[in-house]
Amino acid sequence: MKKLLIAAVALAATGAALAQSASYAADPTHTFVIYEIGHFGTTTNRGRFSVKEGLVQFDRTAKTGKADITIDVTSVNTGVESLNEHVRSKDFFNAGEFPTGRFTADKFSFNGDKVSEVSGTLTLLGKSRPVTLKASNFNCYNNPMLKREVCGGDFETTIARSQWGVNWGLNFGFPDTTHLLVQIEAIKQ
Repeated sequence: MKKLLIAAVALAATGAALAQSASYAADPTHTFVIYEIGHFGTTTNRGRFSVKEGLVQFDRTAKTGKADITIDVTSVNTGVESLNEHVRSKDFFNAGEFPTGRFTADKFSFNGDKVSEVSGTLTLLGKSRPVTLKASNFNCYNNPMLKREVCGGDFETTIARSQWGVNWGLNFGFPDTTHLLVQIEAIKQ
């Protein structure tokens, strides 16, 4: 009887832990990536990429998670069509040959039950490099319209764009340092 009781408690604990793990699909209307790069020390050039698809899995109890986000490089929008075309060209993202980028992660850090950092790999132009995104905001809520839980936040990092082969302008004053801002909201599946 004692063994049966221990097995039942262990099974219940396993079930409770599994119940905390969930999958979330990125909401494309609330998920995108913005890059910021200095312009001769005067202003900041910005562009926005849409996210084609994304899946995030995390477990607040076990403090684990995974992410797989596909970025639509062809969607880049700077607000100026001629600049959009230049940024899509071989000088920058070569969107004709590399129409998507990808961020995959398997290390989530938590502060309590909130995600505070996500470490993974960013692939652009066929090159993959490690990147850590720090959460500047993260929360989960029950969406009253969808009747489902939605989790998301604002994440950011700074990269050296030359690590991915984006070298245009380095020789005449454009900085290598690029700030990435990632906004994501994902719907529980």
